Amino acid sequence: MASRIRDISIRQLRALAALASQGSITGAAQRLHLTQPAVTLQLRNLQGLAGLPLTQRTADGMQLTEAGREVLALAERIESALEACETALDMLAGCSAGRVSIGAVSTAKYFVPFAISAFSRSHPNVDVTLFTGNREEIIEALRGYELDFAIMGRPPADIDMNVHPIGDHPHIVIAPTGHRLSRRQRLSLQDLAGETFLMREPGSGTRGLTEQLFASAGVQPIIGMVMSSNETIKQAVIAGLGIALISAHTVASELDERRLTMLDVEGLPIMRQWYVLARKDKVLLPPAQAMLQFLSSEGSRFLPKLHGRVRLTRTTAPRH
Repeated sequence: MASRIRDISIRQLRALAALASQGSITGAAQRLHLTQPAVTLQLRNLQGLAGLPLTQRTADGMQLTEAGREVLALAERIESALEACETALDMLAGCSAGRVSIGAVSTAKYFVPFAISAFSRSHPNVDVTLFTGNREEIIEALRGYELDFAIMGRPPADIDMNVHPIGDHPHIVIAPTGHRLSRRQRLSLQDLAGETFLMREPGSGTRGLTEQLFASAGVQPIIGMVMSSNETIKQAVIAGLGIALISAHTVASELDERRLTMLDVEGLPIMRQWYVLARKDKVLLPPAQAMLQFLSSEGSRFLPKLHGRVRLTRTTAPRH
């Protein structure tokens, strides 16, 4: 059966998106405030227009087929375009100054709110939404056109991006104050082989960097615990549960207060970069353009100050 995709409706696409999100007709109906038969009809009509099965029942609930995922991607692009149109019309009508949606990897939360605050003082009518997550979550949000731009490290390889540097992003190894290696200089990675490392979850940029670093030295670290936030890792290191490779920007206060110590390891700090990234095919309205320009030109002054505790000698980060 030939596809008649040009005849689909927004309601049909939203029914598919709700099903993908909720995993059941019942959940989709509740999310859309419709009856189950109404949602079923919308999905049946959409599948007829697509000419291919869009859903399948599994033990885990209703899931999308490959064709369904293609149609869902179309729905996401259309919703993004509708939101952009709504914002532009509001601005033209004088109803609001517009909205900006920003994504930031969790490590960036130590400076991004301060940058948003400074921007908001000069643009009080711009509504800024901040979404934080690990690297994979932010890339997925960019892929789905959910964000105007994102603040993170290495740009994703599979999305065509406009890349604007913000500043240096050093990574160091931290240990509890008084750790047996804290007084030693020029430690090698082999010297750390017997230490217990606390790690971020898979998908985190810091986790990937740690794995690349040790793989490049042929060292297999002992992994004690896996944690989903830098805050938890910091507290665990302070408590003496292990050591960790971590962004220096996340521990600036703890180093100043001597609740943590930085180990002197050869080749560290690894100096990466902070970037603000925007999809090349994403239309940025004036508020988002203004904030992108602000972060590009002023973002570096909001990076945590390290007060000389971290040697700012550039070391090339391992690459995939």
